[in-house]
Amino acid sequence: MRLLVRLSLVFRRALSGLALGAALVALASVVVADARSPLPLALAWAYGVLLVFLAARRLVERFRKSLDAGAEAELGALAMLGAYFVVIRVDRHLDSDLFPLVYLCLALASAFGRKTGPLAALTTGLVCEGAIRVVAFGGLGLIDGILHASFMVVFTALNAAVLRTELARMRTLSEARLTNEMDNLRAEARSFRLLAPSAPPSRPSEDDRLMRSGVEEIHQSVLFALRLVRDSLGLNTAMLLWQNDVGSHLRISELVTDEPDFVEGPFLSGDGVFGAAMARGEIVNLSGLRPGYKLPYYSGVCPVKAVCVIPVHEHGKVRGLLVADRVQDGLFLPREEAILEEAARYAVRAIHNERVFLQLERGKAEQGKLYRAADQLSSAKTEESVIEVGVGSAREITSVDYTALTLFDEKERTHEIRFISGDFDEGDGSAVVGARFRSNTGLVSMALENRHPLPYRGQFDDRKQVVFTRHVTPPKMPSILVLPLSAHDRPLGTLVLGSRRRGAFGESVRATLEVLASHMAVSLEGARMMKRLEELATTDGLTGLLNKRALLEMAEQKISAARRFGRHLAVLVTDIDHFKKVNDTYGHDVGDVIIKGLGEVLRRNKRETDAVARFGGEEFVIVCEETDERGAMLLAERVREELARTTFIAGPAPGQDAQRTVSVTCSIGVATFPAAGQSWETLFKTADTALYASKQNGRNRTTSATTLGKPEAAA
Repeated sequence: MRLLVRLSLVFRRALSGLALGAALVALASVVVADARSPLPLALAWAYGVLLVFLAARRLVERFRKSLDAGAEAELGALAMLGAYFVVIRVDRHLDSDLFPLVYLCLALASAFGRKTGPLAALTTGLVCEGAIRVVAFGGLGLIDGILHASFMVVFTALNAAVLRTELARMRTLSEARLTNEMDNLRAEARSFRLLAPSAPPSRPSEDDRLMRSGVEEIHQSVLFALRLVRDSLGLNTAMLLWQNDVGSHLRISELVTDEPDFVEGPFLSGDGVFGAAMARGEIVNLSGLRPGYKLPYYSGVCPVKAVCVIPVHEHGKVRGLLVADRVQDGLFLPREEAILEEAARYAVRAIHNERVFLQLERGKAEQGKLYRAADQLSSAKTEESVIEVGVGSAREITSVDYTALTLFDEKERTHEIRFISGDFDEGDGSAVVGARFRSNTGLVSMALENRHPLPYRGQFDDRKQVVFTRHVTPPKMPSILVLPLSAHDRPLGTLVLGSRRRGAFGESVRATLEVLASHMAVSLEGARMMKRLEELATTDGLTGLLNKRALLEMAEQKISAARRFGRHLAVLVTDIDHFKKVNDTYGHDVGDVIIKGLGEVLRRNKRETDAVARFGGEEFVIVCEETDERGAMLLAERVREELARTTFIAGPAPGQDAQRTVSVTCSIGVATFPAAGQSWETLFKTADTALYASKQNGRNRTTSATTLGKPEAAA
């Protein structure tokens, strides 16, 4: 099946390519025809508008990033056709002053197109050049044409090499600059404890936006405090230094100064006056500084006479420094120290406020995700829809590259992989849908048995840990989390999540995923119960076939379809011969075994489109779509003969040890649409009459309604 799909796709691409080539040849022939004999003005305008329309449509796709290779080749070819059409239309020859339009189109295609775009543009230009000179100009100027073609090839190659290289360089620099900014932002967020120290880098997300806004809000608050103390105390420089997440360096969080010779840092935590304040945890107040005194944040001669370093405490630990200096000599007064300490406390409060705000926003976002997941899971009525919603919600919560769902059979103590999806190669991992394995010491079995997610912190090592079995494995990933699914203390299965990102399943994420798994388990149990209720409402409990109510609904639909499309349809009614005698002789238990046996015979012989039901007692009905009388009789005879060959075990007689065997036969009546009637009531009554005829004529036979005479027309 997969091979047929691939062949059909290849065939469709080939047809599409041929159609595109034929269209471009037709458009190019118009340019050549215009070069040979000028087209009427109205026709020329129509051709130009057509080229502009086709090119504009492809440009819109280009800006939407939905342009495939074939469409980009079309865009390059259209641009070249337009350039040659303008050159020919205006000057009537190829050596005009407008010919640089051709090179401009080649340059644009080479710079911004993929491989197919420049190649299509160059090929179109060469073909147009040659066709115009040979067909329209009678071969004149072939030497100039060869020079044009050579220059076009060289021009395209140079533009592709130079411009693409420059664009790639600029793109690389932009990506590196963006990555560096994000790394600095994350480092600062970690130092402010807005982000967990172990949090790994991830793709841009809502959390990144919150983190950026939090850092910016802290900067604005601190900058306000620094400007206020500088203006009120007449300072030269006021700045807040904050430790990095490992405590080795101090970074400038915010700065207010007019000094040009300033060092941006970072600074060692034990460097000079900074080290004294960090080690003692007390204010360092110095005056009488000489030009040769070394302050870490000035690169040249020390421009100030006094400096005051205020340790910034957080939870009893020094986390940063507030540094103030001024040109006037003299120690900072106690009143001034108090103002600086209040500014430091203000900065700490701003950081605390942003932490609380981010926690609330993150909690709100997580609650929103869980609410959406719970709402969607509550409306999911089938096992497949529950799995789809659960997996989609897990991907929304964290970075997930692999998902699998296993279901557990309590009676057999086996697990079955019911679902697998994700971004991974087909040959990566040996786990496939439908694989079964018994309970073992793997993560899936242990997580379900202990009702606890595994492994610890979602950190997976394939050399020491097993997910399914040693031979049934997921793709190799550093982060895997197995979540147990259980409802009302009943184990249902597990949800396996994998990520290529280390630390993808942190503590907060795991808690959210556990709640999601509990919702998913309840919905999965509900979907199973609903499926079971539907089966009980539509199937016969003894045989597993349709019951009478379900068959009546399905029969009406099939007859309506047969009437609408003019198709044949057959109804077969059968029951077991002398069934009362079997029950009286062997008991109702043996009768039930025989009824189930006939049901199995009917199930084996029916087609996928046929509907088979136990109509009551030992009577069964089959409704066959697109089946005429001959086909119905063949089916009936197969059923009758197979049942006659079947031997049932009846058990020993009272007081005896030997097993008894029972063989039974059946009688069948056949009626077909439209010959035997055009409504269900008429068809069933006619088939039942044919069944009665089989009984009257000796049983163990099939009778068609056509042998009984023409039935009454349907009401």
